[in-house]
Amino acid sequence: MEHRPILSVSQVNAYIKNLLDGDGNLSGLFVRGEVSNYKVYPSGHCYFSLKDAEGILRAVIFRREASALRFQPQNGMKVIAFGRVTAFPRDGQYQLYCSRLMPDGVGELHIAFEQLKEKLRGEGLFDPGHKKPIPAYPQRIVLITSPAGAAVRDMIRVLGARWPSAWVRLLPVRVQGAEAPAELCAALGFANRSNLGDLIILGRGGGSMEDLWAFNDEGVARAIFASRIPVISAVGHETDVTISDFAADLRAATPSNGAELAVPDRKEILDRLSHLNARLNRGETRIISEARSRLLRFSASRAMTNPENYLRDKRLLLDYQSHRLVHGLDSALNRQKTRLGRLSAALDALSPLKVLGRGYSIARGESGLIITASDQVKAGERLAVRLARGTLTCLVEGKE
Repeated sequence: MEHRPILSVSQVNAYIKNLLDGDGNLSGLFVRGEVSNYKVYPSGHCYFSLKDAEGILRAVIFRREASALRFQPQNGMKVIAFGRVTAFPRDGQYQLYCSRLMPDGVGELHIAFEQLKEKLRGEGLFDPGHKKPIPAYPQRIVLITSPAGAAVRDMIRVLGARWPSAWVRLLPVRVQGAEAPAELCAALGFANRSNLGDLIILGRGGGSMEDLWAFNDEGVARAIFASRIPVISAVGHETDVTISDFAADLRAATPSNGAELAVPDRKEILDRLSHLNARLNRGETRIISEARSRLLRFSASRAMTNPENYLRDKRLLLDYQSHRLVHGLDSALNRQKTRLGRLSAALDALSPLKVLGRGYSIARGESGLIITASDQVKAGERLAVRLARGTLTCLVEGKE
């Protein structure tokens, strides 16, 4: 039997690692699979498995590569991983060391966009209740954009044509590339701290999704939300949509449209003023014409053509009305006196004292009750007898 050396466990693991590292087919490898058991450790390294219907492959993506991902891997997500297969010397298990991770079928930028949009929506950054109103007549406008692009020229041209009285301040920033998000955030912060304007327009021209990616940055969205000054997002073309559009107080289809939405049209205002002035003039002319007509009618009246006869007729009418008033009052007073006399006579006829005057009397017992029958009293009881004039006290000696 051929003599073979005895190897330690670590030597076997190292040998396997060398075999894997030396195999060119396992270096620069693309692997398609479904993410499972995805976990991020405090170190920033991410460990997970890639699986398909027939197998599982352990994988890791280290902190530096993980921080460069534009989307958040999730369990069940279909991905394509690029990396190399090697073994970990300590336990000898092989795994895929990923340097890149991409969604399978849908672009990673699209997934990153949707994930961030849902995250910020859940935090309330897009709620309509947080939107600040755009001032109707802004006097100071801040443009945050590239100083070299067509967007800034378009915005300045439109602002100058529509609302030339506005003061426009440009804060130049990069609108594309890795440094762009930080510059956009810094410009938004500076504009607010310095109270530079009544309104901010955040703009850039069109481009691919990657070109516009600075406006899909989480930090930029939070800076827009935190701005005390209202922000109009005017990024890309009409079909382009960015996270900044959702976070801003108003979204414009293009930079030119952003400028149009920011200010009123001076010509429209002048036309409106002209229309109002014409209405005022017409109203003034009508009022003067009506007053003149009333004056002419009054001038032609008897009061103006023959004032003495007019006053005489009015005096005669006043005397006649005064006489009618006095006569009417006397007649009404006499009618009421006659009616009062009739009512007094009727009341007097119904008075009990009137009956007593005809010889009748009212007897009351010791209890005060009126006596109407002899069986109501006893012999020896005293009665009070009311006459037409005065009262008698009588003693009952007998009764029938």
